Amino acid sequence: MSLGSADAVEANARVGSPEDLVQVFRRGEKPAERFRVGTEHEKIGLYADDHNPVPYDTPRGIRTLLETIAEVDGWTRILEGPHIIALEKEGASITLEPGGQLELSGAPLRTVHETCDEFHTHLALMKRVSEPLGIVWLGLGIHPVHTVDEIPQMPKERYRIMRSYLPTRGSLALDMMYTTATVQANFDFADEADMVAKLRTALALSPIVSAMFANSSLSGGKANGFISRRVALWKQVDPDRCGLLPMAFEPDFGYRRYVDWALDAPMFFVVRDGEYRTANGMTFRQFLREGYGEARATYADFDRHLATLFPEVRLKHIIEVRGADAVPPGLTCSLPALWKGVLYDADALAAAWKLVADTSHPQREAARGDAARRGLGSEFARRPMRDLARELIAISREGLRRIGHAGRQDSDETPFLDPLMEQIELGVSPGQVVLERWEGEWGRSIDRLIDYARY
Repeated sequence: MSLGSADAVEANARVGSPEDLVQVFRRGEKPAERFRVGTEHEKIGLYADDHNPVPYDTPRGIRTLLETIAEVDGWTRILEGPHIIALEKEGASITLEPGGQLELSGAPLRTVHETCDEFHTHLALMKRVSEPLGIVWLGLGIHPVHTVDEIPQMPKERYRIMRSYLPTRGSLALDMMYTTATVQANFDFADEADMVAKLRTALALSPIVSAMFANSSLSGGKANGFISRRVALWKQVDPDRCGLLPMAFEPDFGYRRYVDWALDAPMFFVVRDGEYRTANGMTFRQFLREGYGEARATYADFDRHLATLFPEVRLKHIIEVRGADAVPPGLTCSLPALWKGVLYDADALAAAWKLVADTSHPQREAARGDAARRGLGSEFARRPMRDLARELIAISREGLRRIGHAGRQDSDETPFLDPLMEQIELGVSPGQVVLERWEGEWGRSIDRLIDYARY
């Protein structure tokens, strides 16, 4: 979801000062009756017959798949040079990730019923166009078979620049780019205070949610020592643009603090006339002050820059919660429901904050690392993660009940939490289930794994 508050003219207007950028976030404010939910989910593709990754420009490749979707379902092609790199339709988009993962960025919708229907409609479409090409899509947080050096590169200029820059900042950045998949949800805020409360609470809860959805225990064709390898990878990507944002917990945090953090993060690129120019480590603050050759900073530049920052919870004209691995369909719909119940009801938001209010940044980081390694078997500030997860689901369930959409036949969104509660009662994260079956009844069979994880 791009920064939708500015039209094309305003997007190309020059930014005068850092204070001007605060208005970018203020324009995202909405009254509660206009709050919406957007769900974004990535999936990992491979060929069913030989388990090879899917390249871009072959008769059975990604380009053919995207062209087919455009033809059979009326999506608009987005091109970069001669290459189709994305599709758009009715407020949603299908985008191409670095390793050939495909992401549906859903439209902002009123209810979880609608966003879940959108997801299942998308899966049906993907199955219809992928099966003739022999492609299957997996609900896993990491590619289970191939390593980063075996995965084809996609023809997007931004990824070429990221591929060069990020390894200078983190040793596992390319693994993150090329092998992982996530599900995230996007939410609105009413004003600055509401943004602070939501973003701060979501950051503090992030280790709990990561443990619930931990689902990347196999990679390179073997167990990798984690329940969520994806979460572990993010800790070694780029400290300038990733993490749990300790400044969000300071008393003076607000729009301006987030702007200042974004200003001091190095840029990947500057785009002019469709050409991506490497920024060579220049921060946005430097760009704003000095320019880049003849180019001067615009609101469109800042929009692009915000989309290249990757904290566990990200602020744009919406709040994006980003800490979950890709999971099977039932659990995918649980994620927006869980966060909606917490973030869109004031009592639930306060109760959820109370769960984690006394934790420190080192404790949150330690819990995040423990969640990556042990999933729901981990701890958060000496409390069992499983107990915290159960409490968080209960808080969300009550929140969803209080904000039920009156007058709708399907106003009750609480059943979307049931698959998540079943996972908690099972006592282990999805990735632990995969790991145990891989080492047990599946006999380390890739075909058995595919049958289990395919959408």
